Amino acid sequence: MSLSPTEFRKAMGCFATGVTIITVDLEGEVHGMTANAFSSVSLDPPLLLVCVDHSAQTHAHLHARKRFGINILAENQRRISEYYARLVHTHERADEEAGARFDRTAHGTPILHGALAYLECRLQSAQVAGDHTIFIAEVEEVVVREGEPLLFFRGKYRKIGQELAG
Repeated sequence: MSLSPTEFRKAMGCFATGVTIITVDLEGEVHGMTANAFSSVSLDPPLLLVCVDHSAQTHAHLHARKRFGINILAENQRRISEYYARLVHTHERADEEAGARFDRTAHGTPILHGALAYLECRLQSAQVAGDHTIFIAEVEEVVVREGEPLLFFRGKYRKIGQELAG
């Protein structure tokens, strides 16, 4: 029995995830991409990982800059997720088309307005894994806000439903 990429993608789609935007500053411009292959790795030191397709433009930017942000999207930020999921070379229309506005950290890393949480990261290592690279980074700063997350499940955006009784 051989496993097709479609079957694998369908199975992985059964795992509900949050949605993030990876942001990186490159020569004063905000570059980014939507990612849901993201996870904590360690609490001490605080480490996380994000998996990025080799063909993504952000892949090269992460190697070059070695500093990036992870913006965990709030439930009202679907348009921003869709915008950064597109294969475009520049993101100069992010504010006009998706309502994505950014502040900068002291290191110049872009922070998305309204994100549920923001983690500023410094790249520690990169490991090739098939058609992706696993980027492991140390988290240097965090910002956490109130709200509910944007979720992705079976190829569709979702929001949190009713809490289960315990």
